Amino acid sequence: MTIKTLTFGCRLNTYESEVMLKAAEEAGLGDAVLVNTCAVTGEAVRQARQAIRRARRENPDARIVVTGCAAQTERQTFANMAEVDAVLGNAEKLETESYRALPDFGVSAEEKLIVNDIMSVTETAPQMVESIDGHVRAFLQVQNGCDHRCTFCIIPYGRGNSRSVPMGAVVEQARTLAARGYREMVLTGVDATSYGADLPGEPTLGLLAKTLLKHVPEIARLRLSSIDSIEVDRHLLDLLADEPRFMPHLHLSLQHGDNLILKRMKRRHLRDDALAFIRQARALRPGIAFGADFIAGFPTETDAHFENLVRFAEEADIARLHVFPYSPRPGTPAARMPQLDRAVVKARAKRLRETGETLRIRHLDRMVGTTQTVLTERGENGHAENFAPVATPGLEPGLFVTARITGHDGSRLEAEFAGHAV
Repeated sequence: MTIKTLTFGCRLNTYESEVMLKAAEEAGLGDAVLVNTCAVTGEAVRQARQAIRRARRENPDARIVVTGCAAQTERQTFANMAEVDAVLGNAEKLETESYRALPDFGVSAEEKLIVNDIMSVTETAPQMVESIDGHVRAFLQVQNGCDHRCTFCIIPYGRGNSRSVPMGAVVEQARTLAARGYREMVLTGVDATSYGADLPGEPTLGLLAKTLLKHVPEIARLRLSSIDSIEVDRHLLDLLADEPRFMPHLHLSLQHGDNLILKRMKRRHLRDDALAFIRQARALRPGIAFGADFIAGFPTETDAHFENLVRFAEEADIARLHVFPYSPRPGTPAARMPQLDRAVVKARAKRLRETGETLRIRHLDRMVGTTQTVLTERGENGHAENFAPVATPGLEPGLFVTARITGHDGSRLEAEFAGHAV
């Protein structure tokens, strides 16, 4: 029996693919390819469809099961593919019973569908994952779904409304992962900074992080996945200021740098709000690095709006820009707004990526001559505490090593290694 997973999109999907694999194995599923899709952009959906066709060619006798956000929001698209044997919703993909109930080969498109209303899901059950295949750091799901309705975003319709994993269950999962040897963990969620609003006492993400570090001392490093800076709480700021095990790197969901476009996106922050948070974080933790998501070519974006976005990225000194050319998602308000020519969208995304490359090189330049603690990973790679990539030739994965940064090759930092501790 061979079960393979193909994972697209976010860290939460990476985590959930491990849950899916465990559930499918418990169900006794035979040869199968589980495709965990992403719906953030039309390109992500296209890549998933392409991967499904390739998977069928390479695995002619396996059952191909498609799930994830794109399967939830575009279920019929995947059910209509001849290569697909079953389509599971985002809730169903985590349940052993779903894999026991898969339809037979060769059924109709409608019979392939095991997809329920995601908005009816009101709780996120803790999923006990003992390892994350191929990773030396562990992902820990703390939240799912989103209550906000940004005009460009289809994800709430793929994930449902926000719901949090109870704090005690998160602590137990962290202990399980620590017992398996994971000493760096990443808290993940769709809208992680909304954590706790649906739980008794309304604990926050920062309080959860504090609790984990207190009750699971084996955690050497704790990171957050993408967060919304407008939702950051005082506990998280305390961690930045006072807790060396809380890593000095934050990836921010910013999306734009022009106030009018931010309003049309229905974001909850303005340009100055984001800049103020970044300055505050840098004052609390000198040396902190930021990544950020940005959308280029949003409907109605003028040249002036775009220039404000570029200037914002430069002023904020973002070390890593994750640039999305705007992609209209059917069913979202932005898809009904006046669209820009696709050539303009692509050109703006290209220029924003070039800006990001300049900022990334500047960030690497500043690190030359410093001493960093690096976690080694597969492929002779590693990451410093601020998540800067470091080449680790000859070192096995899973070590914390002391590195004196001597230069970089434009992609990764180069270093001399003084020693390591397991």
